This record gives sequence, structure tokens and C-alpha cells, in this order.
Amino acid sequence: MGDDSEWMKLPIDQKCEHKLWKARLNGYEEALKLFQKIDDEKSPEWSKYLGLIKKFVTDSNAVAQLKGLEAALAYVENAHVAGKTTGEVASGVVNKVFNQPKARAKELGLDICLMYIEIEKGEAIQEELLKGLDNKNPKIIVACIETLRKALSEFGSKIISLKPIIKVLPKLFESREKAVRDEAKLLAVEIYRWIRDALKPPLQNINSVQLKELEEEWFKVSSAAPKQTRFLRSQQELKAKFEQQQGLGGDADGGGDDEEEAVPQVDAYELLEAVEILSKLPKDFYEKIEAKKWQERKEALEAVELLVKNPKLESGDYADLVKVLKKVVGKDTNVMLVALAAKCLAGLATGLRKKFGQYAGHVVPTILEKFKEKKPQVVQALQEAIDAIFLTTTLQNISEDILAVMDNKNPTIKQQTSLFIARSFRHCTPSTLPKSLLKPFCAALLKHINDSAPEVRDAGFEALGTALKVAGEKAVNPFLADVDKLKLDRIKECAEKVELVYGKKTGAAEKKEGKPVAGKTTALPGPGGDKETKDAATKPGPLKKASAVKAGAPPKKGKPATVAGTGGAGAKGKKGPEIKEIFESELSIEVCEEKAAAVLPASCIQQLDSGNWKERLACMEEFQKAVELMERSEMPCQALVRMLAKKPGWKETNFQVMQMKLHVVALIAQKGNFSKTSAQVVLDGLVDKVGDVKCGSNAKEAMTAIAEACQLPWTAEQVVAMAFSQKNPKNQSETLNWLSNAIKEFGFSGLNVKAFISNVKTALAATNPAVRTSAITLLGVMYLYVGPSLRMFFEDEKPALLSQIDAEFEKMQGQTAPAPTRGISRHSVGGGDDGEEEEQEEVGNDVVDLLPRTDISDKITAELVSKIGDKNWKIRKEGLDEVTSIINEAKFIEPNIGELPAALKGRLNDSNKILVQQTLSILQQLATAMGPNIKQYVKNLGIPVITVLGDSKNNVRAAALATVNAWAEQTGMKEWLEGEDLSEELKKENPFLRQELLGWLAEKLPALRSVPSDLLLCVPHLYSCLEDRNGDVRKKAQDALPFFMMHLGFEKMAKATGKLKPTSKDQVLAMLEKAKANMPAKPAPPAKASYRVVGGAAPAKFQPASAFADDLGSNTMESKPDPKKAKAGGLSSKTKGVQGKKVLSKPNLKEDDDKSGPIFIIVPNGKEQRMKEEKALKVLKWNFTTPRDEYIEQLKTQMSTCVAKWLQDEMFHADFQHHNKALAVMIEHLESEKDGVISCLDLILKWLTLRFFDTNTSVLMKTLEYLKLLFSLLSQEEYHLTENEAASFIPYLILKVGEPKDVIRKDVRAILNRMCLIYPASKMFPFIMEGTKSKNSKQRAECLEELGCLVESYGMNVCQPTPGKALKEMATHIGDRDNAVRNAALNTIVTVYNVHGDQVFKLIGNLSEKDMSMLEERIKRSAKRPSAAPVRQAEEKPQRTQNISTNASMMRKGQAEDMSSKLKIMYRTYRIQNRNMGSHSETTHTVPREFQLDLDEIENDNGTVRCEMPALVQHKLDDIFEPVLIPEPKIRAVSPHFDDMHSNTASTINFVISQVASGDINTSIQALTQIDEVLKQEDKAEAMSGHIDQFLIATFMQLRLIYNTHMADEKLDKDEIVRLYSCIIGSMITLFQIESLAREASTGVLKDLMHGLITLMLDSRVEDLEEGEQVIRSVNLLVVKVLEKSDQTNILSALLVLLQDSLLATASSPKFSELVMKCLWRMVRLLPETINSINLDRILLDIHIFMKVFPKEKLKQCKSEFPIRTLKTLLHTLCKLKGPKILDHLTMIDNKNESELEAHLCRVMKHSMDQTGKADKDTEKGASRIEEKASKAKVNDILAEIFKKIGSKENTKEGLAELYEYKKKYSDADIEPFLKNSSQFFQSYVERGLRLIETEREGKGRIATSTGISPQMEGTCVPVSTHTVSSSIGNTNGEEVGPSVYLERLKILRQRCGLDNAKQEDRPPLTSLLSKPTLPTVASSTDMLHSKLSQLRESREQYQHLDLDSNQTHSSGIGTTLASPSSAAANIDDLKKRLERIKSSRK
Repeated sequence: MGDDSEWMKLPIDQKCEHKLWKARLNGYEEALKLFQKIDDEKSPEWSKYLGLIKKFVTDSNAVAQLKGLEAALAYVENAHVAGKTTGEVASGVVNKVFNQPKARAKELGLDICLMYIEIEKGEAIQEELLKGLDNKNPKIIVACIETLRKALSEFGSKIISLKPIIKVLPKLFESREKAVRDEAKLLAVEIYRWIRDALKPPLQNINSVQLKELEEEWFKVSSAAPKQTRFLRSQQELKAKFEQQQGLGGDADGGGDDEEEAVPQVDAYELLEAVEILSKLPKDFYEKIEAKKWQERKEALEAVELLVKNPKLESGDYADLVKVLKKVVGKDTNVMLVALAAKCLAGLATGLRKKFGQYAGHVVPTILEKFKEKKPQVVQALQEAIDAIFLTTTLQNISEDILAVMDNKNPTIKQQTSLFIARSFRHCTPSTLPKSLLKPFCAALLKHINDSAPEVRDAGFEALGTALKVAGEKAVNPFLADVDKLKLDRIKECAEKVELVYGKKTGAAEKKEGKPVAGKTTALPGPGGDKETKDAATKPGPLKKASAVKAGAPPKKGKPATVAGTGGAGAKGKKGPEIKEIFESELSIEVCEEKAAAVLPASCIQQLDSGNWKERLACMEEFQKAVELMERSEMPCQALVRMLAKKPGWKETNFQVMQMKLHVVALIAQKGNFSKTSAQVVLDGLVDKVGDVKCGSNAKEAMTAIAEACQLPWTAEQVVAMAFSQKNPKNQSETLNWLSNAIKEFGFSGLNVKAFISNVKTALAATNPAVRTSAITLLGVMYLYVGPSLRMFFEDEKPALLSQIDAEFEKMQGQTAPAPTRGISRHSVGGGDDGEEEEQEEVGNDVVDLLPRTDISDKITAELVSKIGDKNWKIRKEGLDEVTSIINEAKFIEPNIGELPAALKGRLNDSNKILVQQTLSILQQLATAMGPNIKQYVKNLGIPVITVLGDSKNNVRAAALATVNAWAEQTGMKEWLEGEDLSEELKKENPFLRQELLGWLAEKLPALRSVPSDLLLCVPHLYSCLEDRNGDVRKKAQDALPFFMMHLGFEKMAKATGKLKPTSKDQVLAMLEKAKANMPAKPAPPAKASYRVVGGAAPAKFQPASAFADDLGSNTMESKPDPKKAKAGGLSSKTKGVQGKKVLSKPNLKEDDDKSGPIFIIVPNGKEQRMKEEKALKVLKWNFTTPRDEYIEQLKTQMSTCVAKWLQDEMFHADFQHHNKALAVMIEHLESEKDGVISCLDLILKWLTLRFFDTNTSVLMKTLEYLKLLFSLLSQEEYHLTENEAASFIPYLILKVGEPKDVIRKDVRAILNRMCLIYPASKMFPFIMEGTKSKNSKQRAECLEELGCLVESYGMNVCQPTPGKALKEMATHIGDRDNAVRNAALNTIVTVYNVHGDQVFKLIGNLSEKDMSMLEERIKRSAKRPSAAPVRQAEEKPQRTQNISTNASMMRKGQAEDMSSKLKIMYRTYRIQNRNMGSHSETTHTVPREFQLDLDEIENDNGTVRCEMPALVQHKLDDIFEPVLIPEPKIRAVSPHFDDMHSNTASTINFVISQVASGDINTSIQALTQIDEVLKQEDKAEAMSGHIDQFLIATFMQLRLIYNTHMADEKLDKDEIVRLYSCIIGSMITLFQIESLAREASTGVLKDLMHGLITLMLDSRVEDLEEGEQVIRSVNLLVVKVLEKSDQTNILSALLVLLQDSLLATASSPKFSELVMKCLWRMVRLLPETINSINLDRILLDIHIFMKVFPKEKLKQCKSEFPIRTLKTLLHTLCKLKGPKILDHLTMIDNKNESELEAHLCRVMKHSMDQTGKADKDTEKGASRIEEKASKAKVNDILAEIFKKIGSKENTKEGLAELYEYKKKYSDADIEPFLKNSSQFFQSYVERGLRLIETEREGKGRIATSTGISPQMEGTCVPVSTHTVSSSIGNTNGEEVGPSVYLERLKILRQRCGLDNAKQEDRPPLTSLLSKPTLPTVASSTDMLHSKLSQLRESREQYQHLDLDSNQTHSSGIGTTLASPSSAAANIDDLKKRLERIKSSRK
């Protein structure tokens, strides 16, 4: 046992390797325990055993091995790293465990294999098990088969791939060992469970007995779909679902749907081996097939037939074979051979599947033509052939061929074609059968169902029935609009019988289609919608005979070219009746006169043709008035315009009359239901006047109105035609100018480009230069919408003209077409799932499709084709030259080009390279000439071009690449990536081909949004390229890797490495990991808009190989641009390539090709990764005095992953000119690649620091220019520099401050300034401080100056580390030897002094006497009173907080955040403007800049504005919202829906709020409505928390916008403004009803808000509006809500500041201040309830500041005594409520002793203590005297009003309350007479009401503060010094804010407000309310009471009186006054006396 103890002491892992089996056994046991114990799957413990696990399973001792297997199983199950051991352990299990005699060992081995599969290592395990099947030991084979079977049964066929297993099955069945055969049988049955009959073909050739046995077994297999029962680690949710179902009682019917998808349908075809047959064709096949004897031909065909019976064929070049078979079918006279050839074609199609697609187009027409044969066996063979061929292609691709045959005269052909269509439709789904395809087919089939031959009719019905079943009625019905009922029933009957291939329950189609289509066609209801959509119906042509395709459009698009995506509802499949066109017959002049007489005044009609122009003018004015008042429904438009056209009509000589006439036409068009008939009456006259100097603008206005009524396309066509039919050049040029504008306003949809182009050509040829210029301008506008393809129409103009056109186009480059602003209420909302292809067909008129295309098929003669294939190269060249000239002549060609493709394909591998190049240039030309239709030739012509990329000659490759790009531009990428063709090319081991092709893919893939799955086929070849011998190939393959991954995902790519050799696999996996880090994000969808709208040639706007071009292309298939958005945003992709001007006609130089695509590639987390590396010191820290080579190299490598290769070459070039080029490119791409720039910002900044060390000034200047733009962009984007970016850039920038050149220094300072917006000033400070230590004196001086600026802008807080240290440091420079530095240091410290006052001397510490005296001298000299201080403090703070979350700020959250940042910027500018406004006032007060108001705008009206707030009523809020409900937006730029735009609520709210401040009224209304919705739902309102300030800012900015802009805008409909006002007020009222949210509003924002609202109340323009009064009343209500609900401290503070500002500002109207004071009084009244929640310290500080700005003397000088009274009342009330404690709340005031406030408070306290009694009596006396008078004067009136209120429904309660108050005050008042006349019920009701109020008020035990004031007082404030004991003393002391918080702020404020020495100037008189009663006496109040308005106007506070109870605080109500001026005057003396008494009593 001795040696036993030896190994017992060893650690576990060493025991496991011990040579003694016992030691190992013990080790395995302990390891097993350990493995089960470790919780953390990532524990480092696991890694110790990585190398040992294989030994665990292969232990030579059987006993130990068993334990080892158990331990290994536990390891695999629990260890994170177990996957790394898969290969070795699995091979160990197969070879050393499966051969063990013990069943337990085998069992464990099997479990280990399954566990590996569970941890996602299925492929490796499967590979090892399949290797095991080749083992000689049958035991091992049996175990491997069993393991495979077990794995399949548990994990299912999704995880275990069956193809390789099925491959080896036949071999297993041949085994000699019965055990193997039996196990194989079990495996075959298991496979059958999963894939059913797909297994039969591969096993067809096994022994027949075995097959029979198998089939019997298969028969027994249950038909239920098998389910996966064990799940991978990544499938845990599935597992949970499965277990849950099991729990619910097996799979009762738990998740039918999930299960169906769980079992992938395996296609037997996939499991078959492909057979290569081309080489097996008989040698003499091609001779025999042409032989004269039919028997020989038959032999040849039979040989083929035998070969094509193979179910799967190897892909290859079958073109020749297909060609001869096609010839037999088409031309052979022997029908047997025709049938045989058809069978061969069918076999080929079945065997090749999609690979046969490229030949389909050639064969289909021939087969369809051949259906003229009657013999059944021929027909059947042809049917089978065409059906097989259909499956290899798409209906889209062969639709043109089919449609071409539909009109054939032969009925059999028609019948068979219809039947074929019906069969084809069955294979379609709604998405593969879009309307664009249905339309032409239905049109053709409708002819068939009306055919004379019954069989043709039947076939037609069947086809239409099938279409109906597949696409649903919604889609098909529009095309069946005029089919009579009988036929329609017949179609529906056929539809019911149809069985679809993709089995679908009837009706599903309708359901599925219903949504999208409905979505698309909804026109907005109401007149707007009708008006806009009517054009679509004028030509019901498209609905009825859809085959009437315009000549310009290829038949595929079967839709009239004029019908736009939005305009033509016809194209959208609208049913006729849905669109109302205003259709009028022409009326005779008599009828018109009659109708006009009915609506116009008689005098008007008589004077129309008067000889006196004045009479005519008067008549027009009446006419205009009449039109303005008419209702839309009553207006007889045609009659009116005919009257206008009556003599003198448009020949009117007086321009004033004419102007009026034109204006009236515009009015009629806007207000009436204006039809095209009416338009024709006037258009001629309008066009005649459009060139007139005086009347032109009116004529244009009228034309625009007509365009809105009758749609632009129609109007434009008429107008232009009329203009060019006359001779007047002025009219022609003005018409074109009008059209340019109209297009911008209405958008381009629906315009008939073709018609315009002919007119534009006429105009271009005009002799008058103005006409030519207008035409060119119009072309420029069209270019915005149409894109470069527009130029193609003008290629043949004179060069001089062409250059002008090009110049115009160049101006437009990069501009975006503006969003249409008119004529867009037809808002078709794109349908969601309406089929991918369909949309692209419908996006407006593809201009490319309007190009007149020539059919050149007749010119491609057999002779020409033979020439091209001639043996002599010269003749071949002649042939190619001919082709070039044919294409050049035709310019644009039809896609039908006969035999040309095959001929050209042959030339691509011509031995003569010149011919190859020529062919390439022909193909490039062909792409441009054919446009998108070139798609169908991609497979048989495009792919061969790719082969040419493998040519050894550089220039040939370049030409090939240019050709491929030209093609890809037209076709998009999908065509290229589908199928195996591309992967076949990559497979070829040609280094040139590989590197070119990979380079091309690397460039195209990043911009695609989705790719066909076939891309996966390229991956294995990509991997072999990664290990290619050629370095360039390897490099290109590495470059392409991330882009493959971006589309296929890391998982799939990693899976694909399974087939590589182990060594290669590791290398490739490492590369994949690396690529994963650099993988770019998929491009965002919006980019897609560009493609279709611009027109097929859009990409020419970009450059040839533009990364966008293919993206756009890909969208043609993959995406559905919404026509609307596309129009607006379409052209916005600003990537003007380097070579944007040339249309692609010649191959471009290689150099330009690489320069496409983004210059900065976004690498997810790239920046973070780099920062980590720098932190971990893996790379050099960016810190040097001069840059060494290793820094430059390091930067270069870091940049290689995220900067375009060509740009990097420029950036690191030795020559400075290249640096300039690089900077120019970077500037150009800055806007368009914001995200890219931000993701590489650290690298860009580092590179720029290197430029600072360049000696060349031009580079330096360019660098600084770029930096300025860069930082502006970053601050717009709200980006904040990270510490890392700042530290590696700012120090080097500061070096440049010391440049000798002024220009540079100035630029650097500007950049430093901008930096403060993206990097906190406090952090900038130390960097600049560091700069002051430089040896360069200029740098020291500039840095000191910059420090001064920082302090001035941001206050002392920026001084880091502390102000003391910073100042000491600065002060040392006062003694500098350089004069400039000394001056700078002194100036900086003076600046600090101005901000900080005398404390500066403390902070500076000891200075030498000389320095100190210099400083003092300088301070004296500057003698500036401390001036405005931190202006930008507001901005500084948020930066600091935001900077904490740098990561968050870097990953900006999309658009919403940008919007909120814009809002902030707008707000800042708003504040800054406010400050600047202040500087104009004549007073010399330096009022703090922030607090100055924009009072300039508040007009000083002469008392017309009611300035008191109208009384407030409990409105029914619905009244306010009536006009607004939810407005239907006209434009919806971006849908700001709360729920679906972002999951991130905050960013959504930010976005919506930012829209509130939008300049577009509708956008704003929509945003407000949404916010209102949210606020109204309690559960959602919380979401607004945190956004209140932001919302209020947006709102008052909108108010300001209305005030300054909208109200002044004559054009704007004022109703719109009222709607906007009511929305704003409505949503704010909602907000201020939610107390928790209302309290969030901060002081500054409340101040601005109140400013806005009061300004609005005083805006006389609002009162003039129809609903103006209503608006002002609502504002009143809102103001009260704001005062009551917002945080009381904040609102009080805001009002005080606002009052101070309004008194200071000279321009301010006295009424403004007065309203502010009224608000303050209201607040004072609320004080008893709110006093405990108010932060008194802060309020007292505000009052202190106020008193400092306005000392008592100064206040007394004010014309009005209100301000001083207001202040006193406020202080009195506070003293009363708080008592002596009030003096404890002065903590925030600096020098209390100096403060006037403290003295005042002390006085009040003392007074109230001593004089309580006396004061009370006095007061009572005074008050009661007033009361007596009041009661005598007005008692009866008042009571009458009160009883009226009680009697009205709305105000009962209010009336009762007033009566109660009244009785309480005048207990002796006699109300008997009022009750006497009323009913008993009313009397008892009043008594009961009064009692109720009494109990209520007593019950609360609270003294109600009186809220009223006697009417005679007219709103004056009566401060009565009485002492109130607040009865509502709660313990809710508002959270006290520590005084220290405010000390800093206070100091600053004090300095700012130091007004002691400011000179007083007289203010403009603040007209006192007393001297000017604000309301006229309302004598007729009784009449008014009848209207509802008057009820609203009354307010609950109106007639309340002074309360006699001395315990009440007296203050004024905001009340409307009813006193007559005389009585007011009478009372003034009384009041004055009383005030005197109160004052004297104080002393």
C-alpha cells in the first residue's frame, strides 16, 4: 500500500494521467464529483482537463474506462469549453468505446455523442460517426448507425443533416453483416419518419427484397409528423414550449403551427447525386439531329431522352443542346419527333430545375406556338414540357412571351395558352402574383372569355377562376369591372373548383389580401379626397381594357404611363365607383346665365360688360364677395367662369379689372367643385395672361388653384399645349416657369414625361433666350424627380445647349426633391404584405419605361449572327461593329434581341482580345439601352462576363468589371446571386477571377439589405480563397469575409467550416472571429426609396460601381419603397460619386471604380475595442512630441478595417497633395456618412493630429476647415467626445494656437470654441492650462485669452482643479517677459474679476508688488461693473452629465434623439436671441441677459386689447377641442406613432415633442394631439415624466412662431392657426390637470411659458379671428391651471422674474406687467393653502433681487402704483402666514444687512405685532364704508345677476356659491323680492343649496379666503395689513433646499444685478388701470346672457366682494369689471385716503 499513498496525494488531474489504473480510476471518480459540483460553466477549473478528456474515454483499462466515460459525459454536459474537445473525443468514442463488449460502455459513448450534439457540435459528431461507418469492425459500424438513428429520432432532421447519411445507406444495405443490414433498416425507417417519400428515389437501386421489406416497414410508420424531443442549448425556449405541451396532456392539439414548421420539408431532389450528361451525349449527336432522315434524328433524340431520365443533372452549358431541341420542336415536320424533343426538354427542365431558367425564355415562345398541333400525344408532351419549364423560372420572366401569343389567331394556341396560364397560376401565391402581373394577364384573358370558340372561352374562365382563387377577389375584381354577371358567376364557379398547389383554404386569399390592398387604396374621405382622386377616374380605361398599354411602356408594366403610383388609383386596383370625378357636361351660355343670376347680384351681371372700367371693377369686387360667401355645394363653377369669360372676357384691357378677374377664377377653383370642363373655359385666357407683367402672378395663382382642383398632370398638359400653340414667347417662358414651381409644390406623380419632353424640345429650339432658359430650369426641376435618365432624351441637342442642360443638372446634383405640399390629400398608405415585386412596378412612372424603345430584333439577322461567329476575326469585328451601330441608332431598345445573346456570348472567349473588349463595351451599351429589362439575360450573358474577369490582361479585366457594374446597376444584385452560377465561377482556381470577383462582391454586398440564400454556396469557395497561394486573392477574400457574414450570420459561416481540413478549419475560424468583430450592420431600409422613383437609370447619378447602385437594385426585388416616401426622400442619398456627371456609356477607368461605397465602414464596437486595447496598453498611447513611425504604422493598421482602402492610400501618401485630396473627400462625405464618421472619430482625430505636424500650410488650412465642419456636425448630433478622443487630440490642437499666421490662430480658436459644445468646458480647461506652459509665447498668450473666454462664458466652475489653483497659475504669467502674454494674463484675470468680484484677490494669493499694481491698475481701467456672467452655463451643465454615459451618447438612438437635440439647440438660440433683443433698450440697466424678454414684439396697442383676464369658467373642455378632434395629417413625413416607432419610449417622446415646435402647422397639431392622447390615459401619462420642460419649451416656441410668423402670413388660413392654438391650449390644460407632471415644470420654462401666454392674451390680432374670443378664454383657463397646479415655488419665482423684466423693458406694454401682477395676486390668494409647500428661501431671494433692481424710490416713480402694492401685499401675506419665522428664511441672501427686504420684513413684523387690534379696527371701518356704498349702488343688479346664474343650467352651483358669499357679507340683504316671483320648487332648491354650502364650509373648518374684490375696485390691489393665522398649518414643509446650493448662484446674480450706479431714466407711462377703465360698461348684459358665450364669459369670481372678516387676506380677483367709469372715479379718492391711513398706522 506504500505506493498507494504516493498517488493519493496527487491532485485530481495528475491522478487521471497516472500510469496505475487504480490511480486513474480514483482520479476519474473524483473528477466526476468535481464536475458535478462546479456551478460556473466558465470556471477556469474546466480548462485544466481540456487535454485529458480524450484519455478519459480511451483508457486501456475497461473498469477505469467506464468511470472515465461517466466523468467525460459530466464534463461535456457542464463545461463551457467542452466543444473544443469534440473531434478527438468523438473519434476516441467511435474507435475505442463502440468496440467494447460491455453494453454500458457503448451506452455511455452514445450519450456522450448526443451530449456533444446538444452543445451545438452536431456536425463534428456526425462527421466522426460517418467515418466510423468505414471501419472494418462491424461492431463499430452497428454502434455508429445506432447513434445516428438515436440522434435523428431525438434531435430531428433540422439538426442532423440527412443528405450525407442517405448517401451511405445503399452501401450499408450491401454489407455482409446481417447486424449492419438490420441496423441500416431501422435507420432507414427513422429517416422515413422525417422525410417520407423523399427517401424512396435514393434507395431505388437497393436489393429488391430489401426494398420490399423496407416498404412494408414504411407502411407501418404512423402518419403523424415526428417532433424533436431533445433540444440544443440554443433552443431552450422551444424546449420549454415542448415541455409545457407535454404537461398539458401530450400534444393534444397544443401547437399545431409550430410543429408544422419544426419539420423541414425535405426535397428528394436535394438528396440525389447530380449526373453529368453532356459528355455522355453521342459523339455524332449534333450531326445526327440535323440529319435528313427522321430515323437518325429520332435516334439522336432517344439517346438524349435516356440521359435526361436522370432525376438530377449536373449544371453545365446546355445552351447548344437546348437550341437544337427547340429547333426540332419548332421546325421538325415529324410530329413524333416534336413530342420526343418536348419530352427531352421536359426532362432537362426537371433535372436542372432553376439552372434551366436561363433557357426558359428561348423555349417558351416556340412551345406555345407549337400548340397549334392537334395530336393529343404531341399536345400532352408539349404541356408536360412547358409545365416543367415553368417551374424553373418565374411567371414574371416569361409573361411577355405568353402575352405575345394570347392574340394568336389559332384557337388551339389560345386555348392551350390559357390552360397553361391556369396551371401556372396554381403554383403562385398572392405575393408572386402581384397586380402588375395580374393586370395584363386578366386583360388578355377577358378577350378569351369573349372568344367565338367555346374551348377558348372555357380555358379563359378556368384561368381567371384560378387567378381569383390565388390572388383573392380584392386584387382581381378591379380587372373584372365590366364583365357581365353571368360570366362573373362562371369565373367564381371555376374558382371554387380549383385545387392550389400551396394548399389554401378558400377565402384565405381574400383575407390575406384584404388588408394590404385596402390599405393602399384608402383615399381620405370628404371633399379633399374626392377632389384629388378624381383624375384617376376620368379615364376608366385602365380599369376596363387594361391591355391598352401606352406605347411607351413595355407590356410587362401593363398600365398607362400617366397613372402614377399615387395619382392613378386605377393602377392600384380601385373599383370604379370609389372615385368621384367631378364630371360636367358643357352648359350652354343661356343655362350659365340663369345659374349665375341665381347666385350673383343682378347689378353684377349687368355691369360685366359695361363700357366704363370702374363699373367693371366694381362688378368684379361684388363678384368676388359673392364667391367668397358661397358654399362649395352651391357654387355653379362652370356658370361663373363662363360669365367671367363673357365679353370682354380675357380681352379685358384694364389691368385692375383683369387682376380681379384672375383672382376670382382662383377663388372659384379653390372653393367650388371645379371640373375639367370649367377649367377648359378659362385655361386659354390664363395662359394668355401668364406673361403679362401686371396680371401674370394672378394668372399663375389661378393656374395653381386649377391644378389643385383638376390635378397637375392634366392641367400641366393643357397649359403647356396652349402655351406652345401661341406665338408669344413671354407666355411660353412664364408657363414653363409656372410648371417648374408647380412640380415642386405638387410632386411629380402622374406627370406624362413624354408629352412634356416634346414641348421642352420645342422650347429649347426657340429663338427667344427667355424661353430656352425657362425650359432648362424646368429640366432641372424634372431632373430632381427623374434622375440622370432624363438626359438621355436630349442627347442629340446642340453641344452648346447640352452643356447648359448639364450645368443645370449639376446644380441639382445631390439636392433632394422637395416633399409635395399641395394636391396630396390622397394619402395612399403602402400596404404591408402585398407581395414584394408588386410595389416596385407601381412606384410612379418609371421614366426609363417611358423612353420610346425600339425593337431591333428584325435587325439581328441570321447573316449578322453568322458574321459575328465567322472564322476570320476581321469579319467578326465587322459583325460587332454593326451591332454597336444598331444599338447606337436605336438608343433605347426592347428586350427582344433574337439570337444576339448567344452570338455575343461566343465572342467573350474570343482568342482576339480586342474583340473581347469590343464585346464587353457592346454589352455595357446594351445594359444602358435595355434598362432594367436586361435582367432576363443575366444568366446567359452576365455570368459569362464574370468569367472574363479571370483574363490575364489588366485592361480586359477592367472592361469586364465596368460591364458587370453597368449591368448590376440596371438589374440589381438578386439576379446575380441567385442560383449556383456565381459559386461555380468562384470555384475556378483562377487567381485573377477570384480576386476581381471577391473585390466586386465585397463592394456590392454591404449595401444590400437582403440576399438570396444561394450566397451560402459561395462560402466553401470563399474559404478556399482564404488559403489561396496568391496573396491578393487571400487579401480580397479576407476583405469580403465580413460582408458575407453580415448577410449569412456567423453561425452559418462557422458551420460551413465543418468540411475543411482541421488545420485549415482552425485558421478560417480565427479569421471568422476577427471578421465578426468588424462585421458591418445591414444598411437601414430608408435608403431603398431612391431606386424606382428616380427611374431605372438612377444609379448613373452615383458612380458606376456605387455601393448604392446595387442596393437600389436589390430593392427592386427585395423591398417595397412606399411611393410617397420615395418621392420625398428618394434622391436624398447624397452620395454623388466621384464621377457623377457622365452617364455610363463607355467603360470607366479602374480607379474610379473603387471609389464608390462608404469611405468609413461602421465596425460595431470598433471604437470601444480600440479604447480597451489602449487602456490595456496593448497598443501605444497617443502621446508624443513629434510623431514617430510606429505611431503612424499603428494608426494605419487600425484604420485598415474601417476606412476605404483607396482613401487610406491617399491619407498615408508621402505627398501632401494627396492629403489635401483625402481631406476634400472627407469633407464631401461628412454629411452623408455621419454615423461612419462618428464610429471612426478617434482615428480621424488622430490622423488630423499628424497633419498638425505637416509643414504645408494648405494642408493645415484644409485640416482646420474640416475640423470646423466636423465639430459643427458633432454638436448637431449631440455627440460628446470621449476622454480618449479628447486626450489624443486637444493637446495637439492647442499647439497650433501659437502659429505665427493669424488666419490659422483664428481658426484654431474658432475650433476650440466649437469644441465646448461637444466636450465640457471644465475638461477643456486643464488642456488649455497645459498650453500656457509652452515655450512659444504666442501660444501662451492665446491660451490665456481662451481661458478668459471660458471663464466669461461658463463662470468660475470651469476652473479646474479648483478656481484658486487655476488663478494662481494664470497670475504667474502677469510677470511674463513677453508683453502679449502679460496683457493676456491681465485681461483674463480682469474677466474673472468681472464675474467673481473682489474674491479674485483672495484666490490669486500673493503676487509681487509690481504684478499686483499692474493688475489693480488694469481692473480700475476696465472699470466695468461686473457684467453679464455665465451665458452658456445652461449649456455647460447638461454636457457634464451627459458625458458620464459616453457609451450611451456614442450609440445615438436614432432619429428621435436627434430631434430632441435639435429642440435644445433651437431653445438655446431662442434664449440667445432674447438676450440680444435686450441690448437695444435705451435704459442703461445691465439687466441679466437671460431674463430679458422679447418685449419688442408685444405691441403697444392703444387700449383696444382687453388686458384683464376674462373671468374663468369651468369650461366643458370639449368646446375647445371641437374643431380639432384628431386632424387628418396631410403630409406624414415620418409617422411619429407612440407605440411603433421605437421600442424606446423616451426617444419617441423626444421625437414627438420636437415636432410640436415644427414650422408646419399640421405636423405640430399631429404631435400635440398625440401628446394629448398620452396625457389623457392615466396609465400612459407617466411616460411624459421627465419631458415636461422639453414639451413646454417646444410649446412656447410654437406660440412664438405663431405670433411672429404664422399670424403675419397672409396666405395662411387663419382657421389653421385657431386649430393650432386650440391644440396647444388643449394639451397644456390636460397636462396641467395632472399635478405630478405639472410640478415638473422648472422656473425658467414657466417664466417663458407665462410670457408666451400673456403675450397671446394681449394679441389684438387673435381677437379679430372668428374663434378668437374662445381662444383667449381658453388661455385664461389655462393660466389659472398653470398658477394652481405647477410647483408653487417655481411659478412664484417665475412670475417675480417676469414682472421684473417687464418693468425693465421699455418696449413692454403696461398691460403686460399688469397681467403678470394679476397672476401674482392670484398666487397670493392661494398662499394660505400652499405656504407649506413653498421654498421660501428661494422666493425671498427673488424678492430681494427684485427690490435690488427696483428700490422703493424707483418703484414709486412708476406711473402705476400696482407694482409696489403687489410687492407689499405679497410680503404682508408671507409675514402673516409665517410670523417671525419668516426672518429665518433669508439664508440665500448674501448681505442681509444691506438688503432692503430684511428691513421691510422687520417693519411689517413689528407693526403687525404692536398694532394688530388697531389695524383691524381701522381696516374694518375703511372696508365697511366702501362696502356700504357698494351695496347701495349695485345691490339689486348684483343679486339679479346671481339669480340669473342660479337659474341657468350651467352655472347653478356657481350662482349658489356666490349667493352664499353675498349673504354672509351682507347679512341684512333682502333676497325675498327675488324669490317671491319664483316657483316653490326653486325657492326650496335655493335654500337647500345654501344649507349644503354652509355645512360643507363649516365642516372643513377652514377659513375660506375671499377671492373677490368689489366691482368698483377695477382690479386694483388693496393691501391691508392684517395678521392672519394660517389655519391650514400642515407639516408638509416643502423640502428645504440647502442654502449652499444657491450661494454660488446668488453671488453671480448679485453681481449681475448691481444696479446701484445705474442712471435712472423715465419709463414710458404704465397706464394705470384706475385712470382708464378697461371694459366699456356692459349695459346690455342681460341680452348677452342669452348667448352661450356670455355664460362662458362670466366667472365664478366675478362679483365676489371684499370680506369684512379681518382674518382674511385681501387681494384682488382677476375679474371682469362692470362698473361705470364715473363710479370708478368716485371711489378712487376713497381708496387713496384709506391707503394713507394704513401707511400712517404703520409708523
